[in-house]
Amino acid sequence: MHEVYVYDAVRTSFGKLGGALSGIRPDDLAKIVISATVERVLELDPTEVDEVVFGNANGAGEENRNVARMAWLLAGGPVSVPGTTVNRLCGSSLDATIMAARQIAIGDAEVMLVGGVESMSRAPWVLPKTERPFPMQNLELVNTTLGWRLINPEMHTPWTVSLGEATEQLREKYGINRERQDEFAAQSHAKAASAWTAGRYEDLVVTVPGADLDRDETIREEVTVERLSALKPVFRRENGTVTAGNSSPMNDGASAALLGSAAASTKLGRSPTARIAGWAAAANEPQDFGYAPVEATNRALAKAGIQWSDIQAVELNEAFAAQALACLDAWKVDPHIVNSWGGAVALGHPLGASGTRLLGTLAARLRSEGLRWGVASLCIGVGQGLAIVLENVATERKQ
Repeated sequence: MHEVYVYDAVRTSFGKLGGALSGIRPDDLAKIVISATVERVLELDPTEVDEVVFGNANGAGEENRNVARMAWLLAGGPVSVPGTTVNRLCGSSLDATIMAARQIAIGDAEVMLVGGVESMSRAPWVLPKTERPFPMQNLELVNTTLGWRLINPEMHTPWTVSLGEATEQLREKYGINRERQDEFAAQSHAKAASAWTAGRYEDLVVTVPGADLDRDETIREEVTVERLSALKPVFRRENGTVTAGNSSPMNDGASAALLGSAAASTKLGRSPTARIAGWAAAANEPQDFGYAPVEATNRALAKAGIQWSDIQAVELNEAFAAQALACLDAWKVDPHIVNSWGGAVALGHPLGASGTRLLGTLAARLRSEGLRWGVASLCIGVGQGLAIVLENVATERKQ
């Protein structure tokens, strides 16, 4: 088996629903990060890319025709390079990374371009076809932006509750109160704003032409626990605690990463930043999707041959503050090492792009802070979780 490395990672700033990126097609957002990756790695001959693998959670709109392939062609990439698109909902681009890493590990590839994209603003309404022609009843448009739709009536009803209701159930199960959720959310905004001000994202984020957006659009420095505590719960239930303020927003954006073998260093003209040391998936009851990162991450650590005591940086996608807190409690991890440059509650969560956003941020954190081991993990709708363990190449060489 060959070692697998991260050589580079980029992303767009993330726009809010209906915001600065809403006028840009998702395949064009993906094109932007692909073009940026090729331009940043000057020694890279695009014909040397073995395959492009992108994640996308929707796929019902303008990105429907295999967005990985479309974006590569839009970016002017050689037609000889194949592409495939992965849908594992929120974990799509991290799954794309794992698929590409497997190809490199077994020797089927040396250089892989991975990433993900989502335009939740441009996700279409769909009108299902009728089973019989000329129906007399009214037909209903279905919103494809987020969550369950067109549900199979045979699906177990408790599995198909909304993501918010599932999170309410999860926080009741694990005793996560409203105050902790709002404190977590406020810290996410504060850390994200501080990271942008400190220039942490300068080398990670590329400009989107035609968009007036110089940082992630949903960061709010003025957010306080007091302001968050005044928000009403989004989901109609007694004693609800999940609000728009302690949940990730809906967003538009794209991210990408360049993976390769050790030998790829010669082709790319640069050294890698991090080694992919392990990865894993896990699944549980669909309504407990928010807790699935717990087992996925534990499995990934075991495959990497390390323990939680070795981990110095965690990038956990903050789908909801409640589910993130439930995971952190289960791991008993120091919260100060988690999402220290901000998390999805502040930065945003364009579903298909979040996985490689986490991967790129984690690699950058390890490098800039001189840390050795880190883990990136996400919860995924319908009860799944994914995780990847990274080792800082610079510290690896010193050990």
